[in-house]
Amino acid sequence: MKVHLAIDLGAGSGRVLAGIHENGHLTLEELHRFENPGTILPGGQFWNILQLYREILVGLRAGVKKYKDSIVSAGIDTWGVDYGLLDSRGCLLGLPFQYRDPRTEGMGAKMDELYGNDKAYAETGIMPFFLNTSQQLLADRLRGSAALKSASSFLMIPDLLAFWLTGRKAVERTNASTTQLFSPKHNDWAWSVIEGIGLPKEIFGEVVPPGTVLGNLRPELAKELGADFQIIATASHDTAAAVAGIPGEGSYAFISSGTWSILGTELSEPILTEEARVAGFANELGVENTVRFLNNISGLWLIQECKREWEKGGASFGYDALAALASEAQPFTSFVDTDAPEFESSGDMPDKIRDYCKRTGQPVPEARGAVLRVATESIALKHRTRFEQLKKITGRDLDRIHMGGGGTQNEILTQAIADACGVPVYAGPIEATACGNLITQMTVTGELTNIAAGRALIRESLPLKIFKPADSAPWGEAAARLEAIQTST
Repeated sequence: MKVHLAIDLGAGSGRVLAGIHENGHLTLEELHRFENPGTILPGGQFWNILQLYREILVGLRAGVKKYKDSIVSAGIDTWGVDYGLLDSRGCLLGLPFQYRDPRTEGMGAKMDELYGNDKAYAETGIMPFFLNTSQQLLADRLRGSAALKSASSFLMIPDLLAFWLTGRKAVERTNASTTQLFSPKHNDWAWSVIEGIGLPKEIFGEVVPPGTVLGNLRPELAKELGADFQIIATASHDTAAAVAGIPGEGSYAFISSGTWSILGTELSEPILTEEARVAGFANELGVENTVRFLNNISGLWLIQECKREWEKGGASFGYDALAALASEAQPFTSFVDTDAPEFESSGDMPDKIRDYCKRTGQPVPEARGAVLRVATESIALKHRTRFEQLKKITGRDLDRIHMGGGGTQNEILTQAIADACGVPVYAGPIEATACGNLITQMTVTGELTNIAAGRALIRESLPLKIFKPADSAPWGEAAARLEAIQTST
């Protein structure tokens, strides 16, 4: 038996899982789960990174207590774009900002003025977006950030945590590719973009590919935990890990479904055409030198925010109950553009949905189930639009979608995506991110020959559920209605 630990952090919660590899089978066990809420302080919205590190150590201790010398390695994956700045001694210069911190307001226009957003896309393959690392760092520079002025090193969130575990500073490539400061063509930092927006070049250090052994635990930490093992720079961007852990076969699209729904396909080379840029597709890097050609869709965000708003008023809903409410409501009454600016931020999402419907002359959903039905169908319609664009831009006949992540548990949404896109959706595993993290580690330790072997292991260990499409004609009519609404607003 060999055990690998997956440290999987999301923008909301985190956990440490054990992947037990024995007799050709992979079993997952959750060792420790913890919250990762954003924290609003004077000066901005931040991550409590020190608490996250302490929670990780709790999880590692639980793993050591149970599995001792069977532990071979551990790897970290987190959300992208956010970062920490370190001084010359390796000391953290302040809490990392959250990607929704409002300091980036107006930075897209400023970046376009300084360098050109079209030029940045041609170099990095990443669309301008308010949460991009590039816009965050530009905001830091223009605000005269003392941390940026004093920084010697820049590390993404998983790299910062790995530095604290091992003492080695390195930025893993899949996460670097989310920054809009990395060139997939040159496999290096996009120095022209960095210089063009006036960022200090010296803070951007070593970039390593997924599957790099960063080293063993720091000696004092190994002594504290009572064990020692390798820390591997796995696919450290959670979407890269999820795509690695989605066991697709054939000509398929992937969806990593969570707060964000990431739809795309794996390529051998980036697509940096004007058509790709206008459609909003990004080129992020994946395992085994692949490119994840993808589009960010507001996934469960609308539903999660409705749940949060209702619970503020004292209600309590599990996601199964929310799905049941949506399924009982009348279909195809109204739709919203999930990319509309008002849906980017938190705050009374049910009323935002109602206001959009009222403003666009549609029936206004009053009951909770009706609001959820509008949100669910609108999310599915956005997937339909992006799926059709994906096929056209790549020239691929994608005959199925493989969908992993927590969103697969919302079966009404998963079925709606199958119906809207007109292809079967192979759902699973729920723990796609942890699975991708683990199999990337296992290719390094020699237990797997490559990622394809890891995906086969996942298929054999964690069966998929297939959602076959029903009649897609109503969805075509709904898509035409939503397009007319978007054109008129």
